[in-house]
This record gives sequence, C-alpha cells and structure tokens, in this order.
Amino acid sequence: QVQLVESGGGLVQAGGSLRLSCAASGRTFSRNVMAWFRRRPGKEREFVGRINQSGSSIYVPDSVLGRFTISRDNAKNTVYLQMSSLKPEDTGVYYCAAARIGVVPFSWDYWGQGTQVTVSS
Repeated sequence: QVQLVESGGGLVQAGGSLRLSCAASGRTFSRNVMAWFRRRPGKEREFVGRINQSGSSIYVPDSVLGRFTISRDNAKNTVYLQMSSLKPEDTGVYYCAAARIGVVPFSWDYWGQGTQVTVSS
C-alpha cells in the first residue's frame, strides 16, 4: 500500500514558478513509476508527466513540455513537479499517482488528495 501526500500548491502570478512535492509512505516507492495529473476547472483529469523508478527517464506531454519537469528523490520517498512559465490556464488541482508495480500499461492505483494551484493573470 502506498499513501501519497502532495504539497507546495498556492497562488502564483502568470510567468512564475512553483514546485510541487509528493511524499510517499511505504517501502516500495523506489519500485513505483510515479506520475502527476491535474484537473482544471470544467475539464477532465489530465496527465502532465511521469518518471521511472530510478528517475533516469521522464515523459511530459507536449502541452507542458518545456515548462514542467519531474524529478524524484528515492532517499526521501518524494517526487517533484517543477512548473515554470505558469499560465492562468494551468490553474487546477494537481495530483500525484503511483503505478502498480510490474503492470504495463500503467495502472495508477494510488493517488494523493491533490494540491490547488492558482495562477493569476
């Protein structure tokens, strides 16, 4: 079982940066592929990136490529979402998720409660 707690959200002006953190409990963190999602007002949940178990490989979709990046610190059981050049349309609730180990395609079985990001114009 993995429990996830996000933090670092808040209010930021357009063009600014934020770093979100997701702290994981449990002893399997270093074996979990991790991801970030967001839910913007009036829109469905949206994938914004994932990182492999060692942190050597990340993938972010074109929608945030060049502005968002993901990293992890397995010693701290924490994954990060670094967001820069933020836009008002990035406003939403951001969630981290952990994939079930050994399952492909990824099954995002574990979710945090989310952290609100608000970007003012």
